[in-house]
Amino acid sequence: MSGFLRGTGVALATPFNDDGSIDYKGLTSLVEFCVQGKVEYLVVLGTTAESVTLTKKEKKEVVAHIVKINNKRLPLVIGIGGNNTSAILDEIKDTDVSDFAAILSVVPMYNKPSQEGIFQHYKVINDHSPLPVLLYNVPSRTGVNMTAETTLRLAELDKIVGVKEATGDFTQVLQILKDRPKDFLVISGDDALALPAVVAGGDGVISVVGQGFPIEFSEMIRLGLSRQVDQAYEILYSLLPVLEYAFAEGNPAGIKSILKSKSICNDTVRLPLVSVSDELQQKIQAYIQSN
Repeated sequence: MSGFLRGTGVALATPFNDDGSIDYKGLTSLVEFCVQGKVEYLVVLGTTAESVTLTKKEKKEVVAHIVKINNKRLPLVIGIGGNNTSAILDEIKDTDVSDFAAILSVVPMYNKPSQEGIFQHYKVINDHSPLPVLLYNVPSRTGVNMTAETTLRLAELDKIVGVKEATGDFTQVLQILKDRPKDFLVISGDDALALPAVVAGGDGVISVVGQGFPIEFSEMIRLGLSRQVDQAYEILYSLLPVLEYAFAEGNPAGIKSILKSKSICNDTVRLPLVSVSDELQQKIQAYIQSN
């Protein structure tokens, strides 16, 4: 049911014009770049898409555009999450998910729910979702960590098919891998830890940097999944500098700088985010020119 989530998914950025409006030409270029780069699937309206600063109308337009440009070539995952459980149910109900294969839903942020609160939140989503659900644990953004125990408890629910684990805590990843049910997917949300997670038994990555380097990143993960570890790590070490640059001044400012350097779209972000510094832009440009 969820085998398509093995490999490399990319959390698509939303390109903006200089005036802050959505750059649909840039979005087309980005989708094509990822498809041609042979990633396994696309994630729409995730954190990297700056979805929290998109209006409802813009979200629908972005979704429609990506669906049209993708034209069923790759599976699509849609991000629908937040910290108001009932509002998430309304959004799921209000969203045409017919072109999507799964929902990615982040741990509620700001409220700082208990582990039981996190479980009950996802249980309600599980009970009402028309699609398989992928959990998304990113405590650096949400302010609370969903523990391995809570993840494994949720893994027993029928619609919960996996977790995007972005704690940066590799021990927690190992705890989930050790005790997960059969077919429960463990997907890295940390680009730099994606290959080690795959080698430890994980199923792949939902990547930010992968959309800037889709050929290299997806090949690295495929090599890891096929246990060709030496070749896979060779690619990882070549990407390490840009993995650092991409997150040095925040996401998606870093990846948009990379995409600008590759002439895919410009680097405009919406406040309260700002573009990367000139110094970091120069480092990114130098890396791309030398590789």
